Amino acid sequence: MTEPADLSIAALAAAQKPTFSFEFFPPHDQAGLEQLVTTAQQLEPLAPDFVSVTYGASGSSQEHTIAATRALAAHTHLRIVGHLTCTGQTTDQLRAALDQYANAGVRHILAVRGDAPGGPGEPWQPTPGGLANATELVALVRQHGDFEVGVGAFPDVHPAGSAELDVKILADKQRAGASFAITQLFFTASHYADLVRRASDAGVTMPIIAGLMPITRLGQVRRFAELSGAPVPDDLVRRLAAKGDDAIAVRDEGAQISLELARRLLDDGTPGIHFFTQNRSGVTREILATLLAGPSRWR
Repeated sequence: MTEPADLSIAALAAAQKPTFSFEFFPPHDQAGLEQLVTTAQQLEPLAPDFVSVTYGASGSSQEHTIAATRALAAHTHLRIVGHLTCTGQTTDQLRAALDQYANAGVRHILAVRGDAPGGPGEPWQPTPGGLANATELVALVRQHGDFEVGVGAFPDVHPAGSAELDVKILADKQRAGASFAITQLFFTASHYADLVRRASDAGVTMPIIAGLMPITRLGQVRRFAELSGAPVPDDLVRRLAAKGDDAIAVRDEGAQISLELARRLLDDGTPGIHFFTQNRSGVTREILATLLAGPSRWR
């Protein structure tokens, strides 16, 4: 899976073999930071193509994100993607954040609009002196420095839009300078395939990497689905609920469900899978190790 360090993520994702990557969130204390580094080090032997560190609503976790990025750069050899949102920040603040990323050695940015401070159900308002949307953010990042820029994509229609609007915006972000996309989490492979088809019809040529959250608890699935707008299939709920209060059995069934989805996506030709790890390595390691023991075209 590994390639020369200077190879772009877009080039990796456009290669014949799929990319595998991990997403972390920035911890808010030293203990959490140490756990994050430990998790990354446990995953590093699997040779991920890149890892990303999220960015809180309103830029609330900016300092923690930069600290996590620096820690990963110092203690691992991973290619790092830093998230950046335009929620709650002026253009000057965004440029300052990009300078911090550059100083930390980060040259890959995932540019997303971000949710409203009150949560995804609240109306989003541009910050005075800031940007109106992710397309403008992509353009700012590209103009500010030598960054490769990725963006978000939605297999399940964005709650504030429509399927047609989603791919139009994705095409706009590509024209602004984005070279790869990573989807929100989803649970139905056909929804991803539909997104790729619609995007292609709209002129999108950049690789669209599938975002996958390893399942460990039913409550976890419902909570993240509510935040992302991704519907939870009834069959998935039934399979997990059938395990009752046996936490280990639920975890194992969730890992199997995630593995089945990953295999379907890979068989269908996804250019990559991005695991939302929740800063835990166990289930992700099991799923990826099983995938890497599969067909050679996945390795």
